[in-house]
Amino acid sequence: MLAAVQDVFGIGSDDVFKAGHALAGGSGLTGNGTCGALSGGILALGCMYGRERENFAQNIMKPYKLAKELHDKFVEEYGSCICRDVQKKIFGRSFNLWNPSEYKEFEKMGGHKDKCPEVVGKVARWVAEMLLE
Repeated sequence: MLAAVQDVFGIGSDDVFKAGHALAGGSGLTGNGTCGALSGGILALGCMYGRERENFAQNIMKPYKLAKELHDKFVEEYGSCICRDVQKKIFGRSFNLWNPSEYKEFEKMGGHKDKCPEVVGKVARWVAEMLLE
């Protein structure tokens, strides 16, 4: 998600992309945290509208409002922002992605073929729309 938005809008850096890598799969493939697509979307919004380090004490509300808007849209679509809950919605079950047999089943059911890429695509579209407004 982050790579697509970075490529189209030219925001963020390779360091931001690299830092976002471990957010996938609900943070470290645990399934327990926020969906990586949503986390990446919030990172992209922060790259565009977040405060500068020199003005660290400045409280800029716009990125908070946009992050909440994206979060709320995501929860409306998937019922939760938690990775394992999103998995249940799109697969009918969740997976322990650290278990080799469950990871294999995740892939067999389209995990990286169409299921998660569809989620990523929706979030990328929503973020793009927000950035264009």
